[in-house]
Amino acid sequence: MHKAIDLKILMVLFYGLNKGAGVERVGSMIANGLLDAGHEVTLASIGPCDTPFFPLNNDIKIIPLSDFPYAKWNRIPNIIFEANIVYKIRKLLKTQNIDTVMSVDTKCIPYTLPATLGLTVKHIGWEHFNFDPNQAMSASSLFRHLAARYCDSVVVLTQRDKEYWLKHTRHQSQIIAIANPCPFPAQEYIKENKKIVLSVGRLDRDKGFDLLLKAWLYIVTVMPEWRLKIVGAGDQRAELIEFIKANQMTESVDLVGATDDVSYYYKQAEIFCLPSRIEGFGMVLTEALAFGLPIVSFDCGPGPAEVLKDTGSILVPKNDISQLALALIRLMKNDEQREMIGCKGKEKVDIYQPDTIIREWLGLLKSLE
Repeated sequence: MHKAIDLKILMVLFYGLNKGAGVERVGSMIANGLLDAGHEVTLASIGPCDTPFFPLNNDIKIIPLSDFPYAKWNRIPNIIFEANIVYKIRKLLKTQNIDTVMSVDTKCIPYTLPATLGLTVKHIGWEHFNFDPNQAMSASSLFRHLAARYCDSVVVLTQRDKEYWLKHTRHQSQIIAIANPCPFPAQEYIKENKKIVLSVGRLDRDKGFDLLLKAWLYIVTVMPEWRLKIVGAGDQRAELIEFIKANQMTESVDLVGATDDVSYYYKQAEIFCLPSRIEGFGMVLTEALAFGLPIVSFDCGPGPAEVLKDTGSILVPKNDISQLALALIRLMKNDEQREMIGCKGKEKVDIYQPDTIIREWLGLLKSLE
């Protein structure tokens, strides 16, 4: 990889490092990649960071920003909590002579923006969710507008999101699209009669696993020999278990829970399904492509459409349970189509490999000098 000019980079995370979610995963990957490229990287975390879920290079410094346990955040007056975070970030910027601060989530902008006032530090906002121009004004949309106006650069995940930002914000910063890296290279596909549909993600409403289970109610009557495996943890787990039991699906649905070896489940599967209500990018899609899995996904944001373009995988209308079920059944019945789509998907995953994505980040850092 091209060796960049050494910079001191501070990456600020909102939810922390302990969760096994997408933002934490890709943030850890980019931190490792920037360190490998010759930069000094510090991770400063508002949320818990004592036991990082994803691997980090030992040379990356991890600094907690909150003096209060995560569970007590809501008991602390906002102005005290926020002022304390801003003070700590600003102190880090000055004492460690930071060149570039990166808000790994635009939720960090209310902290990083005032912390950089009057300093020569370059400021990058990193948006992980899709920009909805029709969304009513909210705290999240306000943070995005502040990032567009006052950051030196804003990184979004898709070209379509970049177009939305350019059209709907009063931006002075450069808006650049850099996709999330895929943690897996293209894998050798072993053809087996596994009859498993896989889905991966947090068990919360946005990820739509309740919609997938409703589709599975119909699927299992047509294709009873197939199983559904859902990998992930979250607040909706008890509700999903209750639905599975109430509808006698315990023999055909497995809620696997969280895992530190998701590749094991990709290797088991024959089809991947993304049932999200909303998705900014969908890193699980690139992972599934790497393992040669054909995909059925809701058209739930710019990410899935961009990732799956030219792969042969199937987008169905957002939240349309019957179309999701029908698309999955058609793939289940067609061995040849599954194999053809899987091969095309593996060809595309090259553009999401970490070395390629890190080169784009290095180009951005170089442009801000």
